[in-house]
Amino acid sequence: MSTFSPKSLEHFHNEIAIKFQLYNSLFLSLPFSKIEKTGLLLSVLQNYCEEGYAQGQNAEEIINSFVQNQTNFDSEQKTLDLLFRFIQYIERQIVLFDALEDAAYDRINDISGPGTLKHLQNKLSDHQYTASEKKTLENFSVRLVMTAHPTQFYPGSVLGIIGDLSKALQHNQTDQINILLQQLGKTPFLNKKKPSPYEEAVSLIWFLENVFYHTIGSIANEFKSTMPFMDPADHPIIKMGFWPGGDRDGNPFVRAETTYKVANSLNIAILKCYYRDVRKLKRRLTFKNIDTIIAKLESDLYEQAFLRTINTIRTMNDIIGPLKLIREILFTENNGLFIENVDELIDKVHCFGMHFAFIDVRQENEVHTSLLSAIMENNGFSNASYEEMPEIQKINFILDQKLDATPDQFEDEIFSDTLLTMQTIRKIQEDFGEEACNRYIISQCTSALNVIEVLALFKISGWNINEVNMDIVPLFETIDDLVKAPIVMKSLYELPSYKSHLKRRKNRQTIMLGFSDGTKDGGYLMANWMIYKAKEELSKMSKEYGIDVMFFDGRGGPPARGGGKTHKFYASMNKEISSKEIQLTIQGQTISTNFGIKESARFNIEQLINAGVTNNIFQDESNNFTKEEESLILSMAEISLKTYLALKNDSNFVDYMSEVSPLKYFGMANIGSRPAKRGKVEKLTIKDLRAIPFVASWNMIKQNVPGFYGLGTAINSIIEKGQFEQLKAIYKKSLFFRTLMDNSEMSLIKTFMPLTSEISEHPIFGDIWQRINAEYELTSTNLLLLGNHTTLMEEYPVDKLSIQMREKIMIPLATIQQYGLSKLREMDNSGEEELSNSYQKMIIRCAFGIINGGRNSA
Repeated sequence: MSTFSPKSLEHFHNEIAIKFQLYNSLFLSLPFSKIEKTGLLLSVLQNYCEEGYAQGQNAEEIINSFVQNQTNFDSEQKTLDLLFRFIQYIERQIVLFDALEDAAYDRINDISGPGTLKHLQNKLSDHQYTASEKKTLENFSVRLVMTAHPTQFYPGSVLGIIGDLSKALQHNQTDQINILLQQLGKTPFLNKKKPSPYEEAVSLIWFLENVFYHTIGSIANEFKSTMPFMDPADHPIIKMGFWPGGDRDGNPFVRAETTYKVANSLNIAILKCYYRDVRKLKRRLTFKNIDTIIAKLESDLYEQAFLRTINTIRTMNDIIGPLKLIREILFTENNGLFIENVDELIDKVHCFGMHFAFIDVRQENEVHTSLLSAIMENNGFSNASYEEMPEIQKINFILDQKLDATPDQFEDEIFSDTLLTMQTIRKIQEDFGEEACNRYIISQCTSALNVIEVLALFKISGWNINEVNMDIVPLFETIDDLVKAPIVMKSLYELPSYKSHLKRRKNRQTIMLGFSDGTKDGGYLMANWMIYKAKEELSKMSKEYGIDVMFFDGRGGPPARGGGKTHKFYASMNKEISSKEIQLTIQGQTISTNFGIKESARFNIEQLINAGVTNNIFQDESNNFTKEEESLILSMAEISLKTYLALKNDSNFVDYMSEVSPLKYFGMANIGSRPAKRGKVEKLTIKDLRAIPFVASWNMIKQNVPGFYGLGTAINSIIEKGQFEQLKAIYKKSLFFRTLMDNSEMSLIKTFMPLTSEISEHPIFGDIWQRINAEYELTSTNLLLLGNHTTLMEEYPVDKLSIQMREKIMIPLATIQQYGLSKLREMDNSGEEELSNSYQKMIIRCAFGIINGGRNSA
């Protein structure tokens, strides 16, 4: 999602491509057993892969040919040992490539160019704000919500090495680079066990402390004078959210005690950050009447953050108050010396408060429905008669009836924990402020009743119904849910009980839209178009009811999960779509990829702010789709959906994914605390399968179906109707549509069908492979025609080169994984348990490298 200067390609060649070859050669000289031979043999295997696929060979044939011609192995175990060493070697090559890209980030990306705040600053310098624009900007913000979705395969120790290696590479410290490569060679890339939800939270808090705290603070301090709407004292324009410890949807290991523990850890972490800054200030603020104030603040922060012996710092003012007093004395008695240092810390406190990042609680709607049913039964009410009631009567019933329940009444742990969680939220608000936890998200929300059920449960768990300081956020994910979303919200807006709740929440309603599950449900084009149209209709309808609607996008890393060039989507929204806030999830690998270092975090945050402000101030209605253009896109989306569903509903589709891809082994990887699918049913179904393993599995076999399937056929239909020139005009006019197509090109360029070509002749799965391959070819051809390009990603040469280099590094890894899958299919319950386990481990290890190597591929 980068914007490049003209010299970016040259910098990429010099700073990354050439240096990768140079430093990669250092691996050959590392003093480890057999590593020299491993490195040399790996380069030979890479040639075998490239030539073999070009000649129509499959993965098993390539590996067998390599072993036969390049080794004298006399056992399958020796081959396995060598393949495992290849995997370990490639993993470290990928780390080196990551570190090189991080080290060169500010030279590859135009950090003062289009999309940055300096660029925005210039655009706004002579702008005459209208009253409406001023009001809009005063309330505009970007909310980045960190999630613990399992797409980050690097353990913390390896992430630390990447950071140190990047710094050494920036300064060409050859000796240090050599030492770090040696450390890398000895450092395990595997977690010994699955992390707990709390451990996941701790690992992400590291990014808050070491990246976001400094980056957001410096952005706010630097631009608040020239762009007053960015002054955090009035309104923090950048806010951090947090899902680890709060996200219960399908994660059976999150508990109420986890939620509080994470909130407490976030509080400790931010106090430690403040303490470190105060300690630095103390070294400069040695003046009379100031030294005692700063010393007391330092002492209080230390005792509360590190020793936990006092609890005197309860609110932001307990920190800002002493700092403002210091500022006043500096101004009146010390010529303003070091006043800018004090201002920067004050800005940080306004940005992060006492909570650092707000915790979202998320639970699936059926849990609330089932819990209320159990509560009614315990209170002597008939569930049968309740079920027969119309929806409005059910709503009035659960709000009006006095229903009593306590967590210890239920044997079902989910029921007791749900009530306990609602009590815990109130304690978190009391201890760390309302902003620490004030949103409750309902997954798979399908009705107004689902929302009111949560409000009723807050009342049952001890909250005063008129004092529920929580935003209740419905999450609409499937195509059907997106279509019904306006109807659901209209019903809510007209309910007197919910209108009263919204009034207490300043008539602001947040609605979450799920890109990942939407794509899994309806394919790439239809999902994105329906989300766009849902936003449009929900914006219009909310405005009619006097409600400020905010959209919270559940985005992943790759285009198939709402990723790609995300900032361009926000810059291209229809003028009628509410864009008062940009809210999105940053998940797993996306965090370390796009926000893992200060340079990338700052660049990507600035891109989002610029996109939101630009859309609010400079977007005009001429960019809106006409009715004819909408009709054309909708007809494409319908054909795309029909094509995608024909594939997804094939009776062999799930088995194809299970046998051809590593899908069924995804849950064996110790990367996340939650299971790969919802529910406890053993048989795999598309409905229960989570979007992350769904998309990741397609990526690992280099087919990337969720990122393009159906699009080629849809464009072809437009060509056949003689409407291709109209479509090209839309592509040229609409940044939204063009970005959608560009992101699909990214999915296509990461697709490599020869990897699985042997499946083309499989008696059961051959037809599915052939259909995917045909759609890949058709989509590639039609997108090139649409963009008038000669190659995919022609307008993103640096992104393209990065992908191509990464794919070249990973092709032996993908080949080894396919080899393992092929061997397991051949065994098929043959009883060779030890050998079968080895191949399973090999498949999982390859998954780590492929996901890490692709950056944002899951």
